[in-house]
Order: sequence, then C-alpha cells, then structure tokens
Amino acid sequence: MSQPSMNARPGVTDWCLVLLAERKAEARGAALARRAALDAAGAGECLADHVLREAALPPPGTCVAGFWPMGTEIDIRPLLQALEARGHALALPVTPRRGLPLRFRAWRFGAPLAAGPIGTRQPPPEAPEVVPDLLLVPLLAFDRAGRRLGYGGGYYDRTLAALPGAARIGVAFAGQDVPEVPAGPEDVPLPVIATERGLLRCGAAGSGAGA
Repeated sequence: MSQPSMNARPGVTDWCLVLLAERKAEARGAALARRAALDAAGAGECLADHVLREAALPPPGTCVAGFWPMGTEIDIRPLLQALEARGHALALPVTPRRGLPLRFRAWRFGAPLAAGPIGTRQPPPEAPEVVPDLLLVPLLAFDRAGRRLGYGGGYYDRTLAALPGAARIGVAFAGQDVPEVPAGPEDVPLPVIATERGLLRCGAAGSGAGA
C-alpha cells in the first residue's frame, strides 16, 4: 500500500485560491473605478458599428444573447437593436441561484422587463427559454490573452463552459484593457473583445465570432 508523500503540502492549493480571490477582488475595485471615469458618450453606437462591420456573426434567424446594461457598463442596446433589425432573435439572461449557469429567455425591443437580482433587468417568467447561438459577454476588465474579469459570481464562466458550441464576444470600453487579468483554471477566456475602437482578437482563443 502506497504511503502519502512526505513532500505533500495539503492546503497549498487552497491557499493559492485564496490569494487568487484576493487579487481578483482588488482588481475589481480598480476596474470599477477606472470604468466609472471613462467617457461613455457615443460608445454604444461605435461598438455596434464595429461589431456589425468586423465580426463574423452567425446568420440572421439565429439567437443572440445580450444583457441589459447596468451601472457604468457599455451600452449594447444600439447593437441589439441593429441585430434585431437584421433578423436575429434576441435573448437576455436570467440569473439563477448561485452556482448555476445563466438561463436565457427570448426578448424583443418594446417587450417588458422584470427586475432581477443585484439590479439586473430580465425577461419575465412567461417568456420562452432559448439557447443562444452567440453570447455578448459583459466584463469589468480584459487583457490581450482574452482573460476576462467578471463580477465574482462565476455565472458567465459556468455559462460559457455549458455552451461550448455558442460563439462569444466580450463587450467593453477600450479603456477596460489591462496588462493582465488574474485568472484561474475555471476562468474561460474570450476569443474576441469588442470595444468602441474596434475588435481585439485574442491569442489562441481567437477562433470564435469575429475571428
């Protein structure tokens, strides 16, 4: 019967996770402050123009999942309106209990929205659930490798892992670019980041929409 190695260090992994969580928390505070100081005027319209001209979008009739912007997030509503006008079906996320991936419900402009957790807006329960072909992913910060800093709930990382066949584009202000985002093995990188200045194709991950 094999004996445990005398060099084994139980708890080292846990300690590394604690350090990673602390680095992410610090990075989130800095990212929120940096984003709040950015000039948002016209950014949503510029973002929409770049995505429509430069991204390899799925064909009309497919489903694009966006999100209702909150706080100082870049406004993707001009992009969603343009995609709907091109014939795409739209969906918005529904936040489940912690530990689960997001669900998505069909939505169109003019349809009602209900209040969701932590200030989100989401389609009401009677809206049908759908599986999106393309995800527009919010973030607090990103780097050139496609690493994304989220809000800490892990919802989009679980969602991206649960929908490996869906294309995905991160959406952000150009000023949210940082040298390096702290990331662990469960953090799913994005192949493309869209900003008001254009599309960034990110390293080896750049094989999704827009690549």
